[in-house]
Order: sequence, then C-alpha cells, then structure tokens
Amino acid sequence: MRHFNSIYGTHIVGFISMKRTLGFKYGKEEIILSLFDKLAFDRNESEPGITKALTEAWCKKKENETESYRYSRICLLCQFSSYMNDLGYSSYVPKQIPFPQNTFIPYIYSPKEIHAIFDAADHLALRLTFLNSTIFSIPTLLRLLYGTGLRISEALALKEQDVNLEGNYLCVRDSKNGKERVIPFSGTLSLVLKDYLFYKNQLPVKPNQSNSFFVKLNGEAVKYTSCLGRWFNMCLDEAGITYTDRSRKPRIHDLRHTFACHSLMQMADSGIDIYVSLPILSTYLGHQSLNATNHYVRLTSMIYPELQKDIDMTCLNVFPQ
Repeated sequence: MRHFNSIYGTHIVGFISMKRTLGFKYGKEEIILSLFDKLAFDRNESEPGITKALTEAWCKKKENETESYRYSRICLLCQFSSYMNDLGYSSYVPKQIPFPQNTFIPYIYSPKEIHAIFDAADHLALRLTFLNSTIFSIPTLLRLLYGTGLRISEALALKEQDVNLEGNYLCVRDSKNGKERVIPFSGTLSLVLKDYLFYKNQLPVKPNQSNSFFVKLNGEAVKYTSCLGRWFNMCLDEAGITYTDRSRKPRIHDLRHTFACHSLMQMADSGIDIYVSLPILSTYLGHQSLNATNHYVRLTSMIYPELQKDIDMTCLNVFPQ
C-alpha cells in the first residue's frame, strides 16, 4: 500500500483496507486517495474532519480532466467523508455531480476483418531474435479474446490450470468485478489452445514460475504493455483496417465488444429470443448488471439494421440508458 503523509493518512489506510476486505480491488481508488492525501498535506490540514473548503478544493475541475474522472474523484470523496463521519469525525459530504453521459461507440469488427486480423497475426515475424517478445502468444491470444469475450486483463491473468482443454472451459479468477466465473468455449478454439500449448512446451526455456498460460519467448508471463498494442496495430495495418476518427480507433479491447455483438447476431439468426438470452450473455461477459449487456442490443441493432425485425422494439429501452 502507498504511504500517506497527511492527517488523514491513517484513516485512508483503514478505509482502503475495509474496502478490500469487502472484496474490492481498490487499485485506481488508492491512487486517487493518494492525490487527496497530497492536497490535504499541502493545505496543512491539522485536524481530522473534512471541511467544506477542503471539499470544494478537491471537487474543482482540473485542466484537461474528463468529466468521468472528476465524477470518480467526487464519488470517492463522498464515500470517504461518510466513513469519517462513521468514525466520529464531522466531515462535509459533497453533492455528487450528474453521471457523465457516455457517447463512446466502440469499433465492431466485421467477420471479414476478424479473419484478416487472425491471418496478419499468424504472419507476424521478428527481424532480430528478441526473447522478451510477446509475438509467440499473439495469434492465440487474439483468437481467445474474440472467441470468449474476455477482457485483456482476464486473459493475461489465466494460469495453465485455469484452462480445461478436456471440458473446453475457462476459469476466470482475476476479473474486473472480483467475481469468479466459468466460461465454456468452442471446439475450434480448443484446437487452437491445444496447438499453442504444444509449441509452448517446445520452448527452450524453463517453465515460468507463475505458471501463466500466455508467455513470451523467454517463458515469462505476458503483460499488457504498449508493445502488445504495437503488435496489434501492426495486425490492423496488415489487415487493411483504417480509421479516420481517432475517438473510434480500433482497439484490442474491441474484440470483446465484437464478440458480444456477433453473439447477439448469431442468437437472432438461430431464432433465440435475445432478451431471454441476455442474462446468459451478461454472466458470460462478467457484467454486474443487465444494463451493461443491454447496451450491446442497441449497438448491434445500429450496426446490423436487419436485426431490428427480430427485436420487440417496445422492449428495446426496457433497461435505462
């Protein structure tokens, strides 16, 4: 845990510990609270008890700050102030600002583009021998992301024992929401994973101590770095996938969004009622609520207008925006 220097340092540590005991990861929140601690320290706050003046200084919008990040900062202070009140220190609880509307639309790859990305990944090559490269895992990693809808962090956190190639399912233990889930996958993806493991076992290195499923050429676990992003951008270039709007630049995370939309299309083509299937897809994706999954119904209907004939339009907005 970080070191906190202000009068609130001990209380911040206790607050974070309480949250983590309840199952929250509290990584980003710890960073934000360290900024609050610095503000309190710089203002020479000497008595515990968050004042209105300190609150206003914290809630003031910063230059180049997004509304969503400011919302997170203020929401966190609301919780911490309430925690301080519970401890008996009179603290001012700020009024929360409205939740910023998310107008971001992810890039959804077409089936043709998905095949082109896979083909480009299969033909990636190193100019020089570089054992710290992630190139070995990329073709399989991209197929897994598209075939299961995993978050990139969830995929890279997989251990060998989490991937059952007999029953064709994954055990996701390190998820965004801190909840474990079991994800079945197709027989074709199973063949890809078995092929990957065969060649992984041929690497002339010692097994990695972390037993990570995805490894570099030197056997170390693959981490999500800018290097991984550069390899993916090379695949996009080779696949001929261009973009003009930087706000919709195709990303590796969009493979998850594409999986969700393509799954909905497949269900519609199979005659399955989409809204009946939403709880299944929501669980599969690891969403905390159906609202997040329902977003994909709207998104899919925008990209594939022909889907609308299979959707009861009176129910399209049954879940709030």
